[in-house]
Amino acid sequence: MTAVSLTPSGPFSLAASVRFLGGFTPADYEDTADGVLRLAFPADDGRSTVAVAVRQEETAEGGAGRVRAEFTAYPDTPTDPVSAGTGPGAARAQLARILSLDVDGSGFPDLAAADPVVAGLMADFPGLRPVCFHSPYEAAAWAVIGHRIRMNQAAAIKARLAERLGRRVQVAGRTLHAFPTPPILRGINRVPGLTEVKIERLHALAEAADAGELDAARLRAMPVDDALAALRTLPGIGPFSAELILIRGAGHPDVFPRHEPRLRAAVATAYDLGETASGDIRRLAGIADRWKPYRSWIALLLRARAERIGRHAS
Repeated sequence: MTAVSLTPSGPFSLAASVRFLGGFTPADYEDTADGVLRLAFPADDGRSTVAVAVRQEETAEGGAGRVRAEFTAYPDTPTDPVSAGTGPGAARAQLARILSLDVDGSGFPDLAAADPVVAGLMADFPGLRPVCFHSPYEAAAWAVIGHRIRMNQAAAIKARLAERLGRRVQVAGRTLHAFPTPPILRGINRVPGLTEVKIERLHALAEAADAGELDAARLRAMPVDDALAALRTLPGIGPFSAELILIRGAGHPDVFPRHEPRLRAAVATAYDLGETASGDIRRLAGIADRWKPYRSWIALLLRARAERIGRHAS
Protein backbone atom coordinates (compact mmCIF):
# COMPACT_ATOMS: atom_id res chain seq x y z
CA MET A 1 0.00 0.00 0.00
CA THR A 2 1.27 3.43 -0.98
CA ALA A 3 0.11 6.75 0.45
CA VAL A 4 -0.01 9.94 -1.60
CA SER A 5 -1.61 13.35 -1.10
CA LEU A 6 -3.28 15.96 -3.28
CA THR A 7 -3.67 19.62 -2.42
CA PRO A 8 -6.80 21.11 -4.03
CA SER A 9 -6.39 24.40 -5.84
CA GLY A 10 -9.69 26.16 -5.24
CA PRO A 11 -12.82 24.86 -3.50
CA PHE A 12 -13.15 21.10 -3.15
CA SER A 13 -15.20 18.83 -0.88
CA LEU A 14 -14.63 15.09 -0.83
CA ALA A 15 -17.89 14.73 1.10
CA ALA A 16 -19.72 16.42 -1.78
CA SER A 17 -18.05 14.02 -4.22
CA VAL A 18 -19.20 11.03 -2.17
CA ARG A 19 -22.77 12.35 -2.01
CA PHE A 20 -22.74 12.86 -5.76
CA LEU A 21 -21.51 9.33 -6.43
CA GLY A 22 -24.26 7.96 -4.21
CA GLY A 23 -26.82 9.27 -6.72
CA PHE A 24 -24.80 8.59 -9.88
CA THR A 25 -26.27 5.39 -11.28
CA PRO A 26 -23.24 4.25 -13.33
CA ALA A 27 -21.06 4.34 -10.20
CA ASP A 28 -23.38 2.04 -8.23
CA TYR A 29 -21.74 3.60 -5.17
CA GLU A 30 -22.80 2.92 -1.58
CA ASP A 31 -21.89 5.64 0.88
CA THR A 32 -20.72 4.26 4.24
CA ALA A 33 -21.05 7.68 5.91
CA ASP A 34 -17.55 7.44 7.40
CA GLY A 35 -15.97 10.10 5.18
CA VAL A 36 -13.92 7.57 3.18
CA LEU A 37 -14.23 7.30 -0.58
CA ARG A 38 -13.50 3.74 -1.69
CA LEU A 39 -12.71 3.04 -5.34
CA ALA A 40 -11.49 0.12 -7.42
CA PHE A 41 -10.80 0.58 -11.13
CA PRO A 42 -8.68 -0.48 -14.11
CA ALA A 43 -5.48 1.54 -14.14
CA ASP A 44 -4.66 3.75 -17.08
CA ASP A 45 -2.00 1.23 -18.12
CA GLY A 46 -4.83 -1.18 -19.04
CA ARG A 47 -3.14 -4.14 -17.38
CA SER A 48 -3.71 -3.56 -13.68
CA THR A 49 -6.39 -2.71 -11.14
CA VAL A 50 -6.04 -0.01 -8.51
CA ALA A 51 -7.78 -0.05 -5.13
CA VAL A 52 -7.80 3.23 -3.23
CA ALA A 53 -9.19 4.69 -0.03
CA VAL A 54 -9.48 8.48 -0.06
CA ARG A 55 -9.88 10.87 2.86
CA GLN A 56 -9.81 14.65 3.18
CA GLU A 57 -8.26 16.53 6.05
CA GLU A 58 -10.35 19.04 7.92
CA THR A 59 -9.12 22.61 8.23
CA ALA A 60 -9.81 25.09 10.99
CA GLU A 61 -10.57 27.78 8.42
CA GLY A 62 -13.12 25.66 6.58
CA GLY A 63 -11.06 25.64 3.37
CA ALA A 64 -10.24 22.76 1.08
CA GLY A 65 -8.04 20.45 3.11
CA ARG A 66 -5.48 18.10 1.63
CA VAL A 67 -6.74 14.88 0.12
CA ARG A 68 -4.92 11.74 1.22
CA ALA A 69 -5.14 8.43 -0.60
CA GLU A 70 -3.83 4.94 0.06
CA PHE A 71 -3.30 2.81 -3.06
CA THR A 72 -2.73 -0.83 -3.81
CA ALA A 73 -2.08 -1.95 -7.41
CA TYR A 74 -2.86 -5.46 -8.64
CA PRO A 75 -1.65 -6.85 -11.99
CA ASP A 76 -4.13 -8.84 -14.08
CA THR A 77 -2.35 -12.08 -13.27
CA PRO A 78 -0.24 -12.94 -10.21
CA THR A 79 2.82 -13.64 -12.36
CA ASP A 80 2.79 -10.20 -13.99
CA PRO A 81 4.90 -7.45 -12.45
CA VAL A 82 3.23 -4.24 -11.37
CA SER A 83 4.02 -1.87 -14.22
CA ALA A 84 5.23 1.69 -14.03
CA GLY A 85 1.73 2.65 -15.15
CA THR A 86 0.44 1.75 -11.69
CA GLY A 87 3.22 3.37 -9.69
CA PRO A 88 2.39 6.05 -7.13
CA GLY A 89 2.74 8.88 -9.66
CA ALA A 90 0.44 7.28 -12.23
CA ALA A 91 -2.16 6.23 -9.66
CA ARG A 92 -2.09 9.68 -8.09
CA ALA A 93 -2.59 11.32 -11.50
CA GLN A 94 -5.51 9.05 -12.34
CA LEU A 95 -7.22 9.72 -9.01
CA ALA A 96 -6.68 13.46 -9.45
CA ARG A 97 -8.41 13.26 -12.83
CA ILE A 98 -11.30 11.21 -11.42
CA LEU A 99 -11.93 13.85 -8.75
CA SER A 100 -11.15 16.82 -11.07
CA LEU A 101 -8.23 17.73 -8.82
CA ASP A 102 -5.89 17.85 -11.79
CA VAL A 103 -7.46 21.20 -12.75
CA ASP A 104 -6.58 24.54 -11.16
CA GLY A 105 -9.91 25.54 -9.62
CA SER A 106 -8.69 28.75 -7.98
CA GLY A 107 -10.54 30.85 -10.56
CA PHE A 108 -13.79 28.91 -10.28
CA PRO A 109 -15.41 31.09 -7.56
CA ASP A 110 -14.83 34.19 -9.71
CA LEU A 111 -17.56 33.02 -12.10
CA ALA A 112 -20.17 33.61 -9.41
CA ALA A 113 -19.55 37.35 -9.32
CA ALA A 114 -20.71 37.81 -12.90
CA ASP A 115 -23.55 35.28 -13.02
CA PRO A 116 -26.26 34.92 -10.34
CA VAL A 117 -27.22 31.47 -11.67
CA VAL A 118 -23.66 30.24 -11.16
CA ALA A 119 -23.56 31.85 -7.73
CA GLY A 120 -26.71 29.94 -6.78
CA LEU A 121 -25.28 26.66 -8.04
CA MET A 122 -22.10 27.09 -6.01
CA ALA A 123 -24.17 27.87 -2.93
CA ASP A 124 -26.31 24.76 -3.49
CA PHE A 125 -23.34 22.45 -4.10
CA PRO A 126 -20.35 23.87 -2.20
CA GLY A 127 -17.07 22.24 -3.13
CA LEU A 128 -18.56 19.88 -5.72
CA ARG A 129 -16.43 19.24 -8.78
CA PRO A 130 -17.22 16.67 -11.48
CA VAL A 131 -16.55 13.13 -10.33
CA CYS A 132 -15.48 11.37 -13.50
CA PHE A 133 -15.58 7.83 -14.73
CA HIS A 134 -12.34 6.09 -13.83
CA SER A 135 -11.11 6.39 -17.41
CA PRO A 136 -12.27 7.15 -20.95
CA TYR A 137 -12.23 3.38 -21.48
CA GLU A 138 -14.75 2.78 -18.69
CA ALA A 139 -16.90 5.71 -19.84
CA ALA A 140 -16.97 4.30 -23.38
CA ALA A 141 -17.92 0.85 -22.07
CA TRP A 142 -20.77 2.41 -20.10
CA ALA A 143 -21.99 4.22 -23.20
CA VAL A 144 -22.14 0.97 -25.15
CA ILE A 145 -23.74 -1.03 -22.33
CA GLY A 146 -26.38 1.62 -21.71
CA HIS A 147 -27.40 2.24 -25.31
CA ARG A 148 -31.21 2.02 -25.70
CA ILE A 149 -31.86 0.46 -22.28
CA ARG A 150 -32.80 1.99 -18.93
CA MET A 151 -29.97 3.31 -16.81
CA ASN A 152 -30.69 0.99 -13.89
CA GLN A 153 -30.59 -2.00 -16.27
CA ALA A 154 -27.24 -0.82 -17.63
CA ALA A 155 -25.89 -0.37 -14.10
CA ALA A 156 -26.91 -3.93 -13.21
CA ILE A 157 -25.14 -5.33 -16.30
CA LYS A 158 -22.01 -3.30 -15.56
CA ALA A 159 -22.03 -4.55 -11.96
CA ARG A 160 -22.38 -8.16 -13.13
CA LEU A 161 -19.42 -7.74 -15.47
CA ALA A 162 -17.35 -6.41 -12.58
CA GLU A 163 -18.40 -9.21 -10.23
CA ARG A 164 -17.80 -11.96 -12.81
CA LEU A 165 -14.66 -10.71 -14.51
CA GLY A 166 -13.19 -7.80 -12.58
CA ARG A 167 -10.75 -8.02 -9.71
CA ARG A 168 -12.20 -8.38 -6.22
CA VAL A 169 -10.40 -6.18 -3.70
CA GLN A 170 -10.66 -5.06 -0.11
CA VAL A 171 -10.70 -1.29 0.43
CA ALA A 172 -10.83 0.08 3.97
CA GLY A 173 -12.84 -2.88 5.24
CA ARG A 174 -15.19 -3.24 2.29
CA THR A 175 -15.22 -5.59 -0.72
CA LEU A 176 -15.31 -3.95 -4.14
CA HIS A 177 -15.30 -5.33 -7.68
CA ALA A 178 -13.47 -3.33 -10.32
CA PHE A 179 -14.60 -3.18 -13.93
CA PRO A 180 -12.56 -5.66 -16.02
CA THR A 181 -9.41 -4.41 -17.72
CA PRO A 182 -9.32 -4.22 -21.55
CA PRO A 183 -7.60 -7.62 -22.06
CA ILE A 184 -10.23 -9.31 -19.87
CA LEU A 185 -13.12 -7.49 -21.54
CA ARG A 186 -11.84 -8.51 -24.95
CA GLY A 187 -12.30 -12.15 -23.95
CA ILE A 188 -15.99 -12.04 -23.05
CA ASN A 189 -18.37 -13.91 -25.34
CA ARG A 190 -21.69 -13.99 -23.51
CA VAL A 191 -23.18 -11.67 -20.91
CA PRO A 192 -26.85 -11.74 -19.87
CA GLY A 193 -28.49 -8.53 -21.02
CA LEU A 194 -25.91 -7.73 -23.70
CA THR A 195 -26.61 -8.33 -27.37
CA GLU A 196 -24.00 -9.78 -29.68
CA VAL A 197 -23.61 -6.35 -31.27
CA LYS A 198 -22.85 -4.75 -27.92
CA ILE A 199 -20.32 -7.44 -27.07
CA GLU A 200 -18.60 -6.88 -30.42
CA ARG A 201 -18.51 -3.15 -29.69
CA LEU A 202 -17.04 -3.75 -26.23
CA HIS A 203 -14.33 -5.88 -27.85
CA ALA A 204 -13.58 -3.01 -30.23
CA LEU A 205 -13.39 -0.52 -27.35
CA ALA A 206 -10.99 -2.79 -25.48
CA GLU A 207 -8.77 -2.93 -28.57
CA ALA A 208 -8.98 0.85 -28.94
CA ALA A 209 -7.91 1.24 -25.31
CA ASP A 210 -4.98 -1.10 -25.87
CA ALA A 211 -3.98 0.97 -28.90
CA GLY A 212 -3.98 4.21 -26.90
CA GLU A 213 -7.01 5.68 -28.64
CA LEU A 214 -8.76 6.22 -25.31
CA ASP A 215 -5.84 7.78 -23.50
CA ALA A 216 -7.14 10.67 -21.38
CA ALA A 217 -4.11 12.92 -21.79
CA ARG A 218 -4.15 12.44 -25.56
CA LEU A 219 -7.84 13.29 -25.82
CA ARG A 220 -7.54 16.38 -23.65
CA ALA A 221 -4.53 17.63 -25.59
CA MET A 222 -6.48 17.58 -28.86
CA PRO A 223 -8.76 20.41 -30.02
CA VAL A 224 -12.22 19.57 -28.67
CA ASP A 225 -13.83 19.09 -32.09
CA ASP A 226 -10.99 16.78 -33.17
CA ALA A 227 -11.23 14.71 -30.00
CA LEU A 228 -14.99 14.31 -30.40
CA ALA A 229 -14.60 13.37 -34.06
CA ALA A 230 -11.99 10.75 -33.16
CA LEU A 231 -14.24 9.25 -30.50
CA ARG A 232 -17.17 9.06 -32.92
CA THR A 233 -15.15 6.72 -35.14
CA LEU A 234 -15.39 4.06 -32.43
CA PRO A 235 -18.16 1.47 -32.88
CA GLY A 236 -21.32 2.43 -31.03
CA ILE A 237 -20.12 5.92 -30.08
CA GLY A 238 -22.32 8.76 -31.32
CA PRO A 239 -22.25 12.49 -30.55
CA PHE A 240 -23.80 12.17 -27.06
CA SER A 241 -21.46 9.34 -26.05
CA ALA A 242 -18.40 11.10 -27.46
CA GLU A 243 -19.13 14.11 -25.24
CA LEU A 244 -19.62 11.82 -22.26
CA ILE A 245 -16.25 10.15 -22.85
CA LEU A 246 -14.35 13.41 -23.29
CA ILE A 247 -15.99 15.27 -20.41
CA ARG A 248 -16.70 12.58 -17.85
CA GLY A 249 -14.12 10.00 -18.95
CA ALA A 250 -11.08 12.09 -19.84
CA GLY A 251 -12.12 14.82 -17.39
CA HIS A 252 -12.00 17.75 -19.79
CA PRO A 253 -13.02 20.77 -17.68
CA ASP A 254 -14.17 23.14 -20.41
CA VAL A 255 -16.65 21.56 -22.82
CA PHE A 256 -20.33 22.45 -23.12
CA PRO A 257 -22.29 19.25 -23.93
CA ARG A 258 -24.39 20.12 -26.96
CA HIS A 259 -26.10 16.73 -27.26
CA GLU A 260 -27.48 16.28 -23.75
CA PRO A 261 -31.20 17.16 -23.78
CA ARG A 262 -31.59 17.20 -20.00
CA LEU A 263 -28.74 19.66 -19.64
CA ARG A 264 -30.17 21.91 -22.34
CA ALA A 265 -33.50 21.91 -20.49
CA ALA A 266 -31.71 22.66 -17.22
CA VAL A 267 -29.94 25.65 -18.76
CA ALA A 268 -33.18 27.00 -20.22
CA THR A 269 -34.92 26.62 -16.87
CA ALA A 270 -32.09 28.13 -14.81
CA TYR A 271 -31.84 31.18 -17.04
CA ASP A 272 -35.62 31.53 -17.46
CA LEU A 273 -35.42 31.31 -21.25
CA GLY A 274 -38.77 29.71 -21.96
CA GLU A 275 -39.76 26.18 -22.97
CA THR A 276 -38.56 26.33 -26.58
CA ALA A 277 -35.08 27.68 -25.79
CA SER A 278 -33.68 24.23 -24.98
CA GLY A 279 -33.56 23.57 -28.75
CA ASP A 280 -31.53 26.70 -29.49
CA ILE A 281 -28.03 25.27 -29.19
CA ARG A 282 -26.32 28.44 -30.36
CA ARG A 283 -28.03 30.51 -27.69
CA LEU A 284 -27.27 28.00 -24.94
CA ALA A 285 -23.65 27.69 -26.02
CA GLY A 286 -23.38 31.48 -25.88
CA ILE A 287 -24.53 31.42 -22.27
CA ALA A 288 -22.07 28.62 -21.51
CA ASP A 289 -19.23 30.75 -22.88
CA ARG A 290 -19.55 32.81 -19.70
CA TRP A 291 -18.44 29.76 -17.73
CA LYS A 292 -15.03 29.41 -19.39
CA PRO A 293 -12.68 27.73 -18.53
CA TYR A 294 -15.02 25.58 -16.43
CA ARG A 295 -17.92 24.88 -18.76
CA SER A 296 -17.97 21.17 -17.92
CA TRP A 297 -18.07 21.96 -14.20
CA ILE A 298 -21.04 24.33 -14.39
CA ALA A 299 -22.86 21.88 -16.65
CA LEU A 300 -22.41 19.23 -13.97
CA LEU A 301 -23.86 21.51 -11.29
CA LEU A 302 -26.85 22.33 -13.47
CA ARG A 303 -27.55 18.65 -14.00
CA ALA A 304 -27.13 17.95 -10.29
CA ARG A 305 -29.66 20.67 -9.44
CA ALA A 306 -32.14 19.41 -12.05
CA GLU A 307 -31.90 15.87 -10.70
CA ARG A 308 -32.37 17.08 -7.14
CA ILE A 309 -35.50 19.00 -8.16
CA GLY A 310 -36.76 15.94 -10.02
CA ARG A 311 -36.31 13.72 -6.96
CA HIS A 312 -38.17 16.16 -4.73
CA ALA A 313 -41.00 16.46 -7.24
CA SER A 314 -41.52 12.69 -7.52
